[in-house]
Amino acid sequence: MSTTNTTRRVAITGIGSYLPERILTNAELEKMVDTTNEWIVTRSGIRERHIARDDQATSDLAAEAARRALANAGVKPEEIDLIIVATLSPDMPFPNTACFVQNLIGAKNATCIGLEAACSGFLFAVDAASQYLLTGRFKTALVIGAEKLSSVTDWQDRATCVLFGDGAGAVVLRVSETGEGILSTVTGSDGSLNALLNIPGGGSRNPASAQTLEKRMHFMKMEGKEVFKHAVRAMSDAARKALEQAGLTMADVACVVPHQANMRIVEAIRNRLDVGPEKFFVNLDKYGNMSAASIPVALDEAIREGRIKKGDNVVLVAFGGGFTWGAMAVRM
Repeated sequence: MSTTNTTRRVAITGIGSYLPERILTNAELEKMVDTTNEWIVTRSGIRERHIARDDQATSDLAAEAARRALANAGVKPEEIDLIIVATLSPDMPFPNTACFVQNLIGAKNATCIGLEAACSGFLFAVDAASQYLLTGRFKTALVIGAEKLSSVTDWQDRATCVLFGDGAGAVVLRVSETGEGILSTVTGSDGSLNALLNIPGGGSRNPASAQTLEKRMHFMKMEGKEVFKHAVRAMSDAARKALEQAGLTMADVACVVPHQANMRIVEAIRNRLDVGPEKFFVNLDKYGNMSAASIPVALDEAIREGRIKKGDNVVLVAFGGGFTWGAMAVRM
């Protein structure tokens, strides 16, 4: 499914992010599992990641990112009439995490929606919020990608535990008539590949039991080689389609912000798109894979570092479990 550009667009009017204070380095991981800094860096490019405190839930991370986005936009909490939180690590099965965020930030007038599309969640949530805004149903939306992946990471699995981190990023969205905003969006899914990346326990198919706990089914499971292959192809194709629908070429793009999964995936996509490293913004060495939080956190950092400026064309591209994928061309 795709949406094409129009003269009336949804624009990012504020952005913010939050990373927990604790940093878990590769050297510390060497003491926890059978791994080495060299192995982790060579295969992922990750050197450290942020880990939330035990008393912090996903909504706590999301709320702090939201406060910063609202301050950046100059918007009061009561002006928000839609909150969508994308996460695969919600506070609990229900209520949805957006309801917790609403309460924490005082956005008493907001309708709250939880959305789960794994690492593609932020792009899916921005796309969903955009449709509400363009119809006039809502005027101001707060979209958050937030994860406490440390709560669903198997710290005994050396192949996966080195990859993930915690964090949150948020954007404020409003309709703009001045040319900036979302130019095009491409999304897709393939449910036939759901077994390659998932958390098998805890839902209605495998309810929590002594057996699911014993088999460690409540943690993320991933077939890395297969995920890599599909991720590279889907993200590259989605980015090309988003550019085509926006009437842009890669020469018109100031920056590509990919899902920060691992460096090998990012480099493979860059090669497929025939783009130099200077156009790709990468911060996964500091934060690891933060799933739905990775793109908004990277986008916020790229803006603060001056890599993205007002008027720049930017491509956001993601891939996640499901499988899900998406790309978005945005004029900042």
